[in-house]
Amino acid sequence: MIGVISVTKKGDILAEKLKENLNCRVFLKSKEDKDLKSVTKEFMQELEGVIFISSTGIAVRLIAPYLKSKAKDPAVVVVDVNNNFTISLVSGHLGGANRLTSKVAKILNNTEVITTATDGMNIVAPDMIAKENDLVIDNLKICKDVAALLVNGKKVYFNDEKDIISTPKGYIKEKEIRDDMILVTNKLNIQKKNNLLKLVRKDVVLGIGCRKDTDEKKLREFVLKVLEENNYDKRSVIKIGSIDVKKNEKAIISLAKFLGCEFITFNKDEINSVDEDYEGSNFVFKTVGVRCVCEPVIYLMDAKVKVKKIKYEGMTLSIGEKYI
Repeated sequence: MIGVISVTKKGDILAEKLKENLNCRVFLKSKEDKDLKSVTKEFMQELEGVIFISSTGIAVRLIAPYLKSKAKDPAVVVVDVNNNFTISLVSGHLGGANRLTSKVAKILNNTEVITTATDGMNIVAPDMIAKENDLVIDNLKICKDVAALLVNGKKVYFNDEKDIISTPKGYIKEKEIRDDMILVTNKLNIQKKNNLLKLVRKDVVLGIGCRKDTDEKKLREFVLKVLEENNYDKRSVIKIGSIDVKKNEKAIISLAKFLGCEFITFNKDEINSVDEDYEGSNFVFKTVGVRCVCEPVIYLMDAKVKVKKIKYEGMTLSIGEKYI
């Protein structure tokens, strides 16, 4: 959802046109008895982007108290009331302001103004590689440093460990890990190099089984320990799977929230249909109607088992990676 703020009657006409073409909430200062600062605060904290139909100075002063970082700020775009320009003001890449600017400029038939350096050079910025491929930026400072190398015409290397992403324009493909490189990986620990930017691919799935009312902290520590031992970055986990009788298991729900991933379950018929290749337990079968849980659900999540079932104090865990 996008917010549109118009500060003049002339701007209201443009706001209404945007309302017809965008999924947005519109605030017209000329028609609503609300404080402009409070509306800005609400939009900046709750919405994906904010479009000001005003001067850039007004927009800057209004949003300044609510800016946090390029990783968290919403897109902020400014349209002048004479409808000459649509300007990408804040969070051009990660927040999507550049894309929103292009979209608004087409709707209003005016000139888009995008000032991010890499865009002007027709080079894909590191943070845009992350955004477009749903990757996690490991270090924002290094991300800025790598972008600066590109802008200054220096060589920057690109290494996707699984060779899924085509080498972006402005980069040199390289399989050896080296200085001045973007590395796409799900690994926790990588070689230390200067200006080596890790972008974390979210392709790891966890199959989990546990006793009823397992302690939340105990399960979390177990899972994090196994991930670390197998050199998986916890941010690479995209999904947790288990049997449907565990759909309300607080420990697993808490773990999924901690990892910021989806938690899905499968019924016993689904699991039994694929469990023949995995080690099972008669005790588990008597309890929940399947011989094993954690490895079959990896398969059901369209992934390949990379770490076979590990048992620890009533908990079981298997780690898989999504098929390419």
